Amino acid sequence: MSAKILIVDDEKPIRDSLKMVLDEEGFSTEVAADGEEALQKIQEINFDIVVTDIKMPKLDGMQLLESASKISPETFFIIMTAYASVKTAIDALRQGAFDYLIKPVEFDDLIIRIKRLINYKQMSLENKTLRQRISYDTGFTNLIGKSEPMKKVFQIIQQVAPTNSNVLIYGKSGTGKELVAKAIHFNSKRKDNIFLPINCGAISENLIESELFGHKKGSFTGATEDKQGLFKVADGGTLFLDEIGELPLNLQVKLLRAIEDKEFIPVGGVKSVSTNVRIIAATNQNLFEKTKSGEFREDLFYRLNVVELKLPSLNERKEDIPLLISHFLEMYCGEMGKKILGVTNETMKVLISHDWRGGVRELENVIERAVIFAAGDYLVINDLAEYVRGSDQPSGYPDSLKDALRNFEHEHILKTIKKYEYNKEEVAKVLEIGLSSLYRKMDELGIPTKFPKDE
Repeated sequence: MSAKILIVDDEKPIRDSLKMVLDEEGFSTEVAADGEEALQKIQEINFDIVVTDIKMPKLDGMQLLESASKISPETFFIIMTAYASVKTAIDALRQGAFDYLIKPVEFDDLIIRIKRLINYKQMSLENKTLRQRISYDTGFTNLIGKSEPMKKVFQIIQQVAPTNSNVLIYGKSGTGKELVAKAIHFNSKRKDNIFLPINCGAISENLIESELFGHKKGSFTGATEDKQGLFKVADGGTLFLDEIGELPLNLQVKLLRAIEDKEFIPVGGVKSVSTNVRIIAATNQNLFEKTKSGEFREDLFYRLNVVELKLPSLNERKEDIPLLISHFLEMYCGEMGKKILGVTNETMKVLISHDWRGGVRELENVIERAVIFAAGDYLVINDLAEYVRGSDQPSGYPDSLKDALRNFEHEHILKTIKKYEYNKEEVAKVLEIGLSSLYRKMDELGIPTKFPKDE
């Protein structure tokens, strides 16, 4: 790990000698003659370590430590003191210093301590990343499906993940937009860096600029200290902008610049801050239509929409419902200490025929509720919420799950064909399958491939 080190001492011979030694060790070093100059440099540069004297004019080492911890809390301090009192060392450590040295400083001792500190910092970063990956990985199992629409989604993820291209995910609520974004990130070259999600519609217009780009102390009421924005926190990683269609127009301009120039200016700041993030955005709105009405910038739309990924609703991939039910059953039985072997055929038919307006999230909630109230080895219709079960016996579906799925596909494809006036190319597009796959399905289900309108 190459570290940036700031050396602070009011005695020039000490500053110069320490810089020479650390430069020879391959470190990137800066110097400051007093605490005020050091604080200014810390505001401009992200230092890994500050090696500072205690007694200095203008701003002493303890005051520098206190001020710097608010600006750059991830910077570690090593205090140097000619006053070999236990109290001075303890005060420094209590205030947040990582280590201290007694003057005159032994160069070998300083180098050993700096390398130890760098190793510690690297291990802390790796552990943080590992904990985050474990946390996010637990959600990947929810990205389940073997239907044609989901196979298409998996294929796009596999193709786009290794690139740095921006991705725009379309999908209704409950389709798993954030899960797809995580899958892209953790299969990319950025997987060892951070994945940061932010819901653009859940934060007030007054605060979202500060959340994204950070702010300087005193830039607005309540800004009592400098704050890094998510664009900087996610540097080297992926920033997931959910509900991007809710972003105010004035911020769309700033977002466009951050994407194009890879830099931005914090609220109340005057200097640009560089950043290297991949943007994955998501929406349940038609952004292209919003560009026509002037509600969304056209230039930003094309920057975000390098790769477009449309997620099917659960109603468009009902053959995945048994797989999802099995997954949620296993998950919630494990949480609640229950042993449920599965669902009855009647219950499965009810779940397959239900109109899942809330998508996979709604299905998960229904299964969680059913597990709570289940008393037997299998989920039965009465375990389901009343609004889901409706009548106990859904009409038109046979007992066999395989036949029930076949009947549903037959009805859905035939209804779609009639809806789009027998235009099979349009039907295949709506069903999100290839035209040849549509013909094959129609043949398997006994649906004629030619209609009077075709003649």
